[in-house]
Amino acid sequence: MEVRVDNKILLVTGAAQGLGRAIALEAARSGAAGIVLTDRPTKRVDAVIAEIAKVGAKAAFVPGDLQEPDAPTKIVASAVEVFGRLDGLVNAAGLSDRGSVATVDPAFFDLMFAVNTRAPMFLMQAVIRHLQERKAPGSIVNILSFQAHGGAVNLAIYGATKAALSLLTKNAAFAHRKDRIRICGINLGWADTDGEREMQAVKLGRGESWLAEAEARMSWGRLIKPHDVAHLALFLLSDISIPMSGALIDQVQDSVLGVRD
Repeated sequence: MEVRVDNKILLVTGAAQGLGRAIALEAARSGAAGIVLTDRPTKRVDAVIAEIAKVGAKAAFVPGDLQEPDAPTKIVASAVEVFGRLDGLVNAAGLSDRGSVATVDPAFFDLMFAVNTRAPMFLMQAVIRHLQERKAPGSIVNILSFQAHGGAVNLAIYGATKAALSLLTKNAAFAHRKDRIRICGINLGWADTDGEREMQAVKLGRGESWLAEAEARMSWGRLIKPHDVAHLALFLLSDISIPMSGALIDQVQDSVLGVRD
């Protein structure tokens, strides 16, 4: 079974690194006609565009700060202007900063919901409206979190943002099934991303040894890698997963489930 997204134009958020980068590259290898990368401006974007060009796909960068309320509308409009259309969206960008119910302040709460819930919701809205105007089918994949099932204490706010987006994912999938717009989510477990490395090693002060220690506890001997997520996301974006929609798939490790040796 070969998963392909031939001739599709895709928009990927958080594409400068980590999950977004891996998904964009996998889409390029799988036949995408064009990939719109969006993120804050950074030198890393040029490297991703060069990587995509090496496999023969076209890419364009649309800068955007998902904290800004009007960013989703501007990003989608710019993406359509570049390639003439969009066929799919991956909401891969997000913040995983720690905060508990007892300690969080309003500014942190608002920031987390702005980036993790509001922005992807209105990106979905803009892409859905674009597809409806074209009377075209499409697919959307939201990167969610296993923490939505009941977040760890210091991930309460993060988990709440993803739980809200989970409900919006299922609701939108049902609402737009007859438009042939498929919308699914990935409840991601503990993943080895650039952001998580900085979080664990620097922000949480666990040093460079954290990854080896964490992976030693895993049944498969490693955390989830960006390419693992990219493979699942491409399956959900591709026509091979039709008529699947509204699915929230747990992509987790045993330690996330609370299993300890």
